[in-house]
Amino acid sequence: MRATHALNGVGLLLVCWQAGTWLFSPPRYILPSPADVAGAFWRQPGFLFGQALVTLGEMALGLVAGVAGGIVVAFTIAAIPRLGRLVWPMVLVLQAFPVFVLAPILVLWFGFGMASKVVMTAIIIFFPVASAFTDGLNRTDRAVLDAASLTEASHWQILTRLRAPLALPSLISGLRVAAPLAPLGAVIGEWVGASAGLGFVMIQSNARMQTDTMFAAMTILAVMAVLLRLVVDLSTVHLAPWANETEHTIPFRYLRRLSAP
Repeated sequence: MRATHALNGVGLLLVCWQAGTWLFSPPRYILPSPADVAGAFWRQPGFLFGQALVTLGEMALGLVAGVAGGIVVAFTIAAIPRLGRLVWPMVLVLQAFPVFVLAPILVLWFGFGMASKVVMTAIIIFFPVASAFTDGLNRTDRAVLDAASLTEASHWQILTRLRAPLALPSLISGLRVAAPLAPLGAVIGEWVGASAGLGFVMIQSNARMQTDTMFAAMTILAVMAVLLRLVVDLSTVHLAPWANETEHTIPFRYLRRLSAP
């Protein structure tokens, strides 16, 4: 039903868009119609999808790197609280920097190739993942921790076998927020400096007043963002089956594992 509603919404948007271009007849370089955008796809499908593959590669590598970095930092903060009190404020300060400020520096450091786009994507992905997972690790129910303290489990066992599993729903929420942002990081890097990718296509099309091609590239990016979100939803649906338990339910099956070797 939700998919049907989404498709109906997209269809209504396209109908209103097409009707608006018929009624007001804006110049094509200002606002092309959906038919014009479809024509841009039809004229150069191989070129557009080839550039989309470049951006997709940057997004995929950046997504993996950003998620891995966010998990490692969050886990380190939870495992070593003293270090966390030093590291986390620095993470918050870095998060306040606009990504557009970092893009030229990253291109200067890593060059005009794929590396700068991957790093930019990883930075954008890193913060929501690290923030969500850290919050989940720090919000373990006090009743659960009190029950765990009655066992002979060490700090590391409680973290890895109790707190981390219970924090997975928070991590999944962070992934759902972060995944659609992956195209943003790749495209920003391509805008600053690139010779391939959908961001490069958009810059070149804008300079040549080929607005229909620019909209075609934007459409591909939107589809990629939606597909990334769907991939995250499908891949994490069985990752945390205990996410539906109530807040005060103590997962005794995990407490029994604490003393296991």
